[in-house]
Amino acid sequence: MDIQTSLNDGLYTITINRPARKNSFTNAMYTAIGDAFQEAMHHAGVKVILLKGHEGCFSAGNDLADFLNDPPRDLNAPVFRFLRLISVCHKPIVAQVEGVAVGIGTTMLLHCDLVYASTTAKFSLPFTKLGLCPEAASSLLLPRLAGYQKAAELLLLGDMFSAQKASECGIVSDVLEPEKLQAHVDAQVAKLLALPVPSLQITKRFMKSDTRQAVMDKLGEEGLVFIDLIPEPQAQEAFKAFGEKRAPDFRQFELSQTKAKA
Repeated sequence: MDIQTSLNDGLYTITINRPARKNSFTNAMYTAIGDAFQEAMHHAGVKVILLKGHEGCFSAGNDLADFLNDPPRDLNAPVFRFLRLISVCHKPIVAQVEGVAVGIGTTMLLHCDLVYASTTAKFSLPFTKLGLCPEAASSLLLPRLAGYQKAAELLLLGDMFSAQKASECGIVSDVLEPEKLQAHVDAQVAKLLALPVPSLQITKRFMKSDTRQAVMDKLGEEGLVFIDLIPEPQAQEAFKAFGEKRAPDFRQFELSQTKAKA
């Protein structure tokens, strides 16, 4: 299965398991990971959630072919359901990041509590390069974490950035050498599992309470604009260019607008 789950002594592990496509998400996978979070949130035996990718890769974001074949059409789409669930999850979420974390592969980390990344991990928020806008309330959360200028550099330019930069921007809790990452994650998870459940959940609730409604509002606001931008010429050019392995030509739209005004 592309989304695997397991429960062992209070630890609920969710593994993004599509290594042949760099763990990129399809609609079916968004449904499955949403179901996994739903189960974890309501299962009394789950104390801590661990989110990871299979075979040294976290997630390359959306599977473009599946995305274009069945794009989100409203806020009930599987991707937006998943984002709402991870954003309101009251149990501690630990993320283990190796390889690439692109688009939603990065923005979902903003809703995790502890994020540990390999030194070789690479992150990207390429929304402007795709003619789209941020999602997962990242336009709200990232400026609060990183400060406006650092967030603007990541969201406006959309370039790939290192695990160290992700740490400096508050996306990542700590950066470890690849051979030390698993042991460190295991140790941190063990610490959480040894703590009383009420204390963990109350502490998380207090930390999240001031932003909870703002996050939900921003999720909806971004989601509606994201949906509207998908059929626009700029986004379609970006998708076509990606498939043709070339740089998109956005200047053509500026020139056409200039001619129309003339």
